[in-house]
Amino acid sequence: MLEALRIVVVAPDLNVLDPDDTHALQQAERSRSLRIGLLENGFNLVAVLPADTFLPERLAQLHVDLIIVDADSDARDALEHVVVATRDARRPIVMFTNDNNSNHARAAVAAGVSAYVVAGLSPERIRPILDVAVARFEHEEALRAELAYAKSELLDLGAELKNRRIIDRAKGLLMERQGLSEQMAYEKLRKTAMDKNLKMVEIAQRMLDVSDLLG
Repeated sequence: MLEALRIVVVAPDLNVLDPDDTHALQQAERSRSLRIGLLENGFNLVAVLPADTFLPERLAQLHVDLIIVDADSDARDALEHVVVATRDARRPIVMFTNDNNSNHARAAVAAGVSAYVVAGLSPERIRPILDVAVARFEHEEALRAELAYAKSELLDLGAELKNRRIIDRAKGLLMERQGLSEQMAYEKLRKTAMDKNLKMVEIAQRMLDVSDLLG
């Protein structure tokens, strides 16, 4: 359940020093509404953190499951800190902002943001937004795992084919120089590998190396 997720909000300080700074006041009010909305919806809000160089350590200590970035004028800086902080331990990232620049939105999604929400925040919207963000994150992680597995399979297959070619060359060398059949050459390679506690491909490669050295 989403309520069980440990959620952290990355946001600027709510204390606005300049009472005439309308933008800062609006941002602070939106941030306050977000936090209240999370609590009213029963979510486990464990901390509100600033976007600074200590963020990776704080996230690790808190064992965070989902990160909400609430930023406006410093949105890109805040997001950069979060992306760096989650590089080795990916988590869903939801970004609330008043920045409706489409280029910034695309850059945020490319950086790993699961949901980019512009303005119009109300408590009843929080749950479906987080639902979609977590579902999208899990889907992307599954695709990443599948891609990594496919790449690993290809690497393994490539290594296997390479080893097979080395063994085949070594068998051919034994067949040519000792007049052995293919099966006898294979058995000789296998026995030598067992006697020396090495892999067949290692014995085969050593044979080829010596052959190349001696001509």
